[in-house]
Amino acid sequence: MRASRLVAFGLVLGLLLGGCAAFTIDQRASEGPTATDVWKERFKLANGRSPTFTDTLGFEEEIDEQVREFLRKNPEVANSYGAANLRLIRQVTVGMTKGEITLLLGKPQELTVDAARMEALARRWWSVVKPNAKEAWVYPGGWTLYFDGNALTEMTRYHRAFLHP
Repeated sequence: MRASRLVAFGLVLGLLLGGCAAFTIDQRASEGPTATDVWKERFKLANGRSPTFTDTLGFEEEIDEQVREFLRKNPEVANSYGAANLRLIRQVTVGMTKGEITLLLGKPQELTVDAARMEALARRWWSVVKPNAKEAWVYPGGWTLYFDGNALTEMTRYHRAFLHP
């Protein structure tokens, strides 16, 4: 009798924890990943571990220098509203150019102009994304960035995670 209660309790506990442990992020966003978010994802994929404090500090110094150089070469951007985002927050936002995004996030994992592939990436958001999506760039963490010409027009994120997004 006691053993059957323990087994039943174990099954219920397993179901509860299993249901809570796995989740899916499916969103449309106007603010996307930061340079650090994408760098950390790429670091984990390449090295099989999270970056150390020293690794992160090295990246921060490198991206600081790259942003300073970019702003020096692009004075029209340096004097714009978006310059503070590039310098301080380093987060992708709708309206950024391909050059600004490449500066922050690097090259995409995948680039497509195929409408069927973009529809698959956008999932339930395709009807909203479609009018302004001529090209899509895919980044780690489930981020897909959609462009119309040189401007970022839409972002979606689809990510299945276990315990931690």
